[in-house]
Amino acid sequence: MNAYKDFIIEPIGDRYNNSVRVDDKELILNTEIFNHQYINRRAKIIATPLLFQSPLNAGDEVIVHHNIFRRWHDVKGKERNSRSYWKDNKYIISQDQIYLYNNKAMPGYSFIKPLKAIDNFNKEAERPLVGVIKYSDGSFNKEELVGFKPSMEYEFIINGERLYRVMNKFITIKYEYQGNEEEYNPSWAQGG
Repeated sequence: MNAYKDFIIEPIGDRYNNSVRVDDKELILNTEIFNHQYINRRAKIIATPLLFQSPLNAGDEVIVHHNIFRRWHDVKGKERNSRSYWKDNKYIISQDQIYLYNNKAMPGYSFIKPLKAIDNFNKEAERPLVGVIKYSDGSFNKEELVGFKPSMEYEFIINGERLYRVMNKFITIKYEYQGNEEEYNPSWAQGG
């Protein structure tokens, strides 16, 4: 069971990450199917493409695009699966819909952890456009302090940490550590 040029995957867990355990109860955080923040992005590769060799193997855990597991309503209001859905909780996706595998970013991307704000006059909790490399494709070293262009980051929650996925070409500067940098992770990101 292999696709010609695509990967076959299945979600790890449910389609949506919209609940947390509080003591012995389950608290549902979201009931909307269209909110991308609560869609599961963790998947396991079932089969690799026949057409080309890939660094990814069957059984690898990957982080994927949020629309893969998403359900939506058509113009008649009928709930439907994403176009990636194949059958029996299996999905067919292209390589460009995979962002992270085996703690390594796909070529051209890095994942950056934001830093706590140090400016007393700023109301924001994190420093804008600056962070620490957590996962890279090899273009940057892990824990390197970098800056990136505005509006070029996409938020992900990976292993309970809020990270930004940024294309390497939009990482514009490498900083030297000053000693007062502290990673920022909001409490709401730590639940999943």
